[in-house]
Amino acid sequence: MPSPADPAPGARPRRAPHTVRRAPDGPPPPPRRQGFDWRAAAVPGALSLGSTVVVFGVLAWLVASAEQWPRIRLQFFNWDHMVASAPRVAWGFLTNMQVWLIALACIALWALVLAVVRSLRGPVFAPLRIMVVVYIDIFRGLPALLLVILFGFGIPALQIPGLPSSGLFWGGVAMVLSYSAYVCEIYRSGIDAVHEGQRAAARALGLSEWQTLIHCVLPQALRNVLPALMNIVVALQKDVALLSVIGVRDAVREAQIYTATTFNYSPLIVAAGLFLLATIPMARLADWVNRRDRERRLQIAG
Repeated sequence: MPSPADPAPGARPRRAPHTVRRAPDGPPPPPRRQGFDWRAAAVPGALSLGSTVVVFGVLAWLVASAEQWPRIRLQFFNWDHMVASAPRVAWGFLTNMQVWLIALACIALWALVLAVVRSLRGPVFAPLRIMVVVYIDIFRGLPALLLVILFGFGIPALQIPGLPSSGLFWGGVAMVLSYSAYVCEIYRSGIDAVHEGQRAAARALGLSEWQTLIHCVLPQALRNVLPALMNIVVALQKDVALLSVIGVRDAVREAQIYTATTFNYSPLIVAAGLFLLATIPMARLADWVNRRDRERRLQIAG
């Protein structure tokens, strides 16, 4: 005989009453923090440090064990000559930095003008665009050293009234003309990378062609090419030393003058060290700008 709790034959079984779970009074507990794994952090660092020490140690041993190393050390790494020549080389390095800063400002402005002229649209601007293309082809195709020699020696020799006769001035002009051709193309690539929809939206708001270029296109273009411009800044700082071939008394020229009187090349190492002190921080800054630009692009894409 079935019990009263048993369902009747053919009847649907009863479901257990639905139990409502109470929501927790507060937020869920934070995930459990994992302990710092010293082994996972120390092993890669130890391996990289060990491999670096081994590689550079082997190179140092090969150089120091060379038969002519004592003579090379006296000729290139003589501490007494380094100390004696350091003030003159450092004073010449100030000339390098002054020329670099002035040339950098002139290149940034002149190259931007060239890029804007080349980006102008319409048949009426065709002669200007052709002139800019010819300028870029000429000054980008000639070596910077050759331009420095031609401008530094040639133009002062003409003795044109009203023009400076300083080799330092015309050597700086040669550097500006040479680097502006490269920077112009960098600017133009940034301008071309701006989507056409940006121009159309600006024109729809009533902006003219010049207003669209200045307020809409150029800010985006400059932001896009900033990493490439940082590399140009580093390269220009080194190439300013080319002015020494026309007699400008920069760091390299001062080192050469000292070398000519003592027949010791240690001042050149001093000049090289000063250039490294200036270029390495700028190179790291360029890497940081590149990394920030890459992160920004990934955030926009995401």
